[in-house]
Amino acid sequence: MTLDKRTREQMLAHCGAIHEDDGVDPRDYFKPPRNERQQNRKALQLCRQVAQTLDQVFAGELGDAGLSDLRVAAVRPAPDASRLLVSVWNDAPHEPFHRELLASRLRRISGRLRTEVAAAVTRRRAPILEFEVLAEADPPLGGAA
Repeated sequence: MTLDKRTREQMLAHCGAIHEDDGVDPRDYFKPPRNERQQNRKALQLCRQVAQTLDQVFAGELGDAGLSDLRVAAVRPAPDASRLLVSVWNDAPHEPFHRELLASRLRRISGRLRTEVAAAVTRRRAPILEFEVLAEADPPLGGAA
């Protein structure tokens, strides 16, 4: 924002030096750029779609009894939408919980899960899925993003 001479003199009377954010509405100054907000909105939308798809796949399309008790707690971009961190938790408290075993089984079938996500989501490239198995004492994060 270019300041005219009169406004600049008025501002200098109130402060020692003029900075780039002087005279700018703070709501506009601290708002992220439009394209950044758009990308963030799209990344969160993708995370919600991936969470819904994986919940359905875990619920019964895998045919694996050990993984059918998993529920998606959250899906977050890590660090961007090309790679997603999927947090899952075990919904069967009566079963013995083996975190490392579940993590290795998820790594083994991550290709199939990525294929299911690619079929459900319209994107040029399917995101790479990384899994985090939450401990049974951890409460679910309560959302998909």
